[in-house]
Amino acid sequence: MNPRRKFRHARRKFVLALTFAAVAPAFATTNVLSAQEKLPTGQDDTAQPAESAPSASEKQRRQIVEKGFQFLAQQGQSEAGTFSDRAGPGVTALAITSAIRNGHSVDDPTVAAGLKALEGFVKPDGGIYGNGRIKNYETCVAMVCFAEANKTGKYSKLLQRAKAFVTDLQYAEGERDPSDPWYGGVGYGGAGRPDLSNTAYMIEALRAVETQASDPAIQRALAFVSRCQNLDSPYNDTAFASKVDDGGFYYEIPTTKIDPSTSDERYTENGGLRSYGSMTYTGLKSMIFAGLTPEDKRVEAAVEWIGNHYTVEKNPGMGTAGLYYYYHTFAAALKTAGIQKLKDSDGVEHDWRADLVAELARRQNDDGSWSNDNQRWFENDKNLATSFALMALSYCD
Repeated sequence: MNPRRKFRHARRKFVLALTFAAVAPAFATTNVLSAQEKLPTGQDDTAQPAESAPSASEKQRRQIVEKGFQFLAQQGQSEAGTFSDRAGPGVTALAITSAIRNGHSVDDPTVAAGLKALEGFVKPDGGIYGNGRIKNYETCVAMVCFAEANKTGKYSKLLQRAKAFVTDLQYAEGERDPSDPWYGGVGYGGAGRPDLSNTAYMIEALRAVETQASDPAIQRALAFVSRCQNLDSPYNDTAFASKVDDGGFYYEIPTTKIDPSTSDERYTENGGLRSYGSMTYTGLKSMIFAGLTPEDKRVEAAVEWIGNHYTVEKNPGMGTAGLYYYYHTFAAALKTAGIQKLKDSDGVEHDWRADLVAELARRQNDDGSWSNDNQRWFENDKNLATSFALMALSYCD
């Protein structure tokens, strides 16, 4: 090991020791079990300690969540129960999931109407989608939504058919050899390049329907996720692994020759792929869902990158582009990993929940919604940005 890598490895160990000191016992299980999995036999889930008075941050969180929900219920939802119809059923699924995760029951009129509308997108092939252009993404977010609403088992058959549908979209044996960079990945739907975002949505959807981390589909997906990490390791055998080597993640794996001299924001001067915030949090969350622990070098490297680029003011590496998607992946990954506090590169400790609540309170519009002036990835749509914001806030309680 050369001196530079030896120093980085030692520093990585130090950062991880600080980060997980108080939470390591919970790391492997926090938020990995789906909402449908039961407590061990004999464990009483009814005995709860007396609730203490909410903190100032929690009071603020509840206030902005309620304002956000009222926007969706009163201004965002159509008479048909959908949200942002021109975008297909994906926004409807995200909006209803955000409502349920923030305490609204399936009997709430907004939730009930949204679920009924979403059922109308179920296809004979098991998918849950609109025009078919982004059927993996739409089916996966719908699966998570229906899983959240499935306490009575009403949607169990629908979910199992959807599981088979998205699993069949994955690049697996027969289509791609395990040595192929695209192996285990999935894209928006059908033939075409896979990407980390869609693959992560699939992993989360599979976990939501009680699929074990050891399931072959999830382990295939982990192979693809690992190849989307800027880490020179046995798990990334692509040409990009050692060019940046900062532990962060990128969106897709090019299979054609790239020209780093272009103005393409994806590339570094040496032909590497730039890491950025939303993808790194997506990668971390996906690795935890796939069963990795804090001792795994991939997890260590991802957490180090997150500490070095900690912020709630922008999507690191992308600025305002995809900002609300970033907030969602930020909160979901840190909650899933069981991380309570996070030290940045200057050694300053952050309560990420309080930081995120305060930032989202600052950004909330007067009508209760959120929106992004940067129109990339449709985040100027208030329903989409509000749904992502509410999903992020559901992890901050």
